[in-house]
Amino acid sequence: MISYKIKTCNTASKAATQTATDILHDVFPFVRVYKNGTIIRYLPEELVPPSTDPTARVRSKDVTIDHHRNISARIFVPENLKLRQNLPILVYYHGGGFTTGSAFSKTYNTYLTSLVSKAKIVAVSVNYRLAPEHDLPIGYDDAWYALKWVFSHSRSLGGNGSEPWLRKNVDFGKGFVGGDSAGGNIAHNVVLRAGLEKKSGIVLKGLFLNCPNFWGSTRIGEEEKKPFEVVFRNRLWLLVHPNVPATFDYPATNPSLDPNIHKLGCKNLLVYVAGEDILRDRGELYVDTLNKSAWGGSIRFFDIPGEGHVFDIANPDTDNARKMLHEVALFITEDNA
Repeated sequence: MISYKIKTCNTASKAATQTATDILHDVFPFVRVYKNGTIIRYLPEELVPPSTDPTARVRSKDVTIDHHRNISARIFVPENLKLRQNLPILVYYHGGGFTTGSAFSKTYNTYLTSLVSKAKIVAVSVNYRLAPEHDLPIGYDDAWYALKWVFSHSRSLGGNGSEPWLRKNVDFGKGFVGGDSAGGNIAHNVVLRAGLEKKSGIVLKGLFLNCPNFWGSTRIGEEEKKPFEVVFRNRLWLLVHPNVPATFDYPATNPSLDPNIHKLGCKNLLVYVAGEDILRDRGELYVDTLNKSAWGGSIRFFDIPGEGHVFDIANPDTDNARKMLHEVALFITEDNA
């Protein structure tokens, strides 16, 4: 059962008896882990229930995808949806450094409502399990499981999914995946898995990534000029994916070194990065790597100067945020008229 209370934690009471020497992992302001097992998340999240937004003319509802795995999602549809309208579908993964964030937060509810309203699509915003309680690759596996659940509603795949908003209103030949920050990393890895696991039958039309969270052991671009942020990113990856070599050059984190990147399971890609974001150069490297590979798809790349990490998610009412919302909506819908 989903609770829609504000998720926060009383850091004073939980950490009152702890000292600096008791800290095992410190990725402030995301999360801090103490040696006694105490885990503190510092960013409060206002969770909101599904609803009908009369201004945006979008309806939403929540579904449980898998009780055992604790995977759930919020589905968004246009308010005036007619049965068998055959709309494009977007499967979306939220950001939050793999340690925070929720598909049910006010932030992502606002973003997906705006996108569905503008693009007139169906969207499934996935709630996956978070680190450090659930280390990667659990989040990747949850995301893949959710994508397969969505496509289990495809008649062409012989699916038996029973969710009516998906089974009766979606053209699965117009399937897209997207995400921001850590969710962008997850989105890439899910679409790559679709390309590698052909037996799944999942064929995707496109992928969009907003300030994707990729990393590596060798500094590139402007990273050298931001040593404190480099330390932060290193600590984050050591926390969320501890069972791999600490070089940060394994394919899930550094796809520019992945020999299988050309097998990305779609042929249309939209990537946008922010000029002031330390992850900007990683996003550009990702695009360059795909362009030089045997992938052969089409890429739209936007570099937004003067903006910070996931600027449009944090501040959706700015001109640049509205511009990118328009570009994402166009990317999903322009070939589907």
